[in-house]
Amino acid sequence: MSKTKKIAIYGKGGIGKSTIVSNIAAAYSKDHNVLVIGCDPKADTTRTLVGKRIPTILDIVKEKRDASPEDIVYQGFDEVQCVESGGPEPGVGCAGRGVIVAMGLLDKLGTFSDDLDVIIYDVLGDVVCGGFAVPLREDFADEVYIVTSGEYMALYAANNICKGVKKLKSNLGGIICNCRGIENEIEIVSEFAENIGSKVTGIIPRSKMVQQSEIDAKTVIEKFGDSKQADLYRELAESIYSNEDFVIPEPMDIDKFDQFFRKFQ
Repeated sequence: MSKTKKIAIYGKGGIGKSTIVSNIAAAYSKDHNVLVIGCDPKADTTRTLVGKRIPTILDIVKEKRDASPEDIVYQGFDEVQCVESGGPEPGVGCAGRGVIVAMGLLDKLGTFSDDLDVIIYDVLGDVVCGGFAVPLREDFADEVYIVTSGEYMALYAANNICKGVKKLKSNLGGIICNCRGIENEIEIVSEFAENIGSKVTGIIPRSKMVQQSEIDAKTVIEKFGDSKQADLYRELAESIYSNEDFVIPEPMDIDKFDQFFRKFQ
């Protein structure tokens, strides 16, 4: 029996992690049993796979202490299994705590079964908070990919995530460039990846198809399956699945980071 591929996707809030995760999950679903775990308190990772927002683990356990796998796992597009950890109401509690509770319950219920081929975690890029580091710290995930654009704050967050990955001695598989259409974007992201000792795993161009698909609560692969954009998600999924080149990153200090970024201005 082949080993389950356990992938954690990190990145700054709003950078497009959920779009990447849902589309590569849809790509994998053709040939693999897939589980997607949303670890973002917005709980929107699986919306385009299921076609609607699903109840979160935190909400479910409030109502039902003895929750079963059937209560928390929803079937999405092409039988992708979907879970959302959830988080507290704004201004109340720690969002990372929701991830801790969710991971513990999923483990207890045997959700991480041997028949899964791929598990993908969509994680908010604040590894300063222990909760968001759980997929790595507790060995739920084996490899990390960081989503960024060529924008300053996205790369700043990516560099900070690398600090957490290094501290936890986790395996960084590469950087995913989710383009925003800024000047020299691919060059900027490629050089950033080189500076931290990694590589660019995939480049996803900006496309109106993404917004059109999300309005209909579908992935690009489901709504525009024959498009070039869908093929790019499939290529990214394959690059991640076949990747065997992992590093412990060497993030830049703030002075070096600012110097790196200024050269492109």
